[in-house]
Amino acid sequence: MSEQSIYENNPLHGLKLETLLEELISHYGWEILAEYTRINCFKNNPSMESSVKFFKKTEWAREKIERFYLYEFKNLPKAPDDQFEIPPRDRIIPAHQKPRSPKVLIAGQAPVPRLAPKEKGRFNDKKKPHKQRNKVDKGHTPPKNPWENSPQ
Repeated sequence: MSEQSIYENNPLHGLKLETLLEELISHYGWEILAEYTRINCFKNNPSMESSVKFFKKTEWAREKIERFYLYEFKNLPKAPDDQFEIPPRDRIIPAHQKPRSPKVLIAGQAPVPRLAPKEKGRFNDKKKPHKQRNKVDKGHTPPKNPWENSPQ
């Protein structure tokens, strides 16, 4: 089987970034894309030109929007573990998996992202006790007037 025919079942095969964004924006709109993808180019003064420019320069965002296109818009089953680390354009989608109608996404109902566990050795892992200023040593009481014992 040729390498070309392996990727033909992938909906991203031969699809321009501009076309992908036009389909998503016409179906979902800027607000829902901003909420569900959590990419700021859809939230802050969105335009087609600025979004295309951003996605062409930013690989992680392009992969995120391509994943959204495959698994939300084309409603394909989630990628198996062996395909998960591969960028969406390079994934091999089995011939029996066909695109379905887009998922219905409602504004205000996007799932809350899970926070990644803290890494060991990061600066805020353990609270270090702060040295207190003006702490009095045990057994020593400060004079009532600090200038009392000063030379004249």
